Amino acid sequence: MAQEKRSLTRKLAHAGGWQVAKRAAKMLPFGGTFVVLALVGHDIKKKGLMKGVINSGIDAIPFVGLAKNGIELFTGDFLPDKPQNGKGK
Repeated sequence: MAQEKRSLTRKLAHAGGWQVAKRAAKMLPFGGTFVVLALVGHDIKKKGLMKGVINSGIDAIPFVGLAKNGIELFTGDFLPDKPQNGKGK
C-alpha cells in the first residue's frame, strides 16, 4: 500500500503538482474566490492585463470557476499565456 502512495505522489510531482494544487484550490466554491483574488497578479503577469483579468474573473465566480478549472485540468488553459520573449521566468 505504501508503494502505491509513493508512486502516486511521484506522478503528481512530475505532472506539475503545484499547478494541480493551485487549480484544486481555485475550484473550491466561495473559498476558491479568495485564492483567485490572491493570485490575480500572477495571472496578469502570465497572461497579460486583459486575459489575466478575464481569467481571474471567471475563476472567481463560484460554480463557473469550478467547471472551468475542472475542464482545464484535462484540456489546458482556455486563455493561453502570453509568449515569452526568450527571457527567463
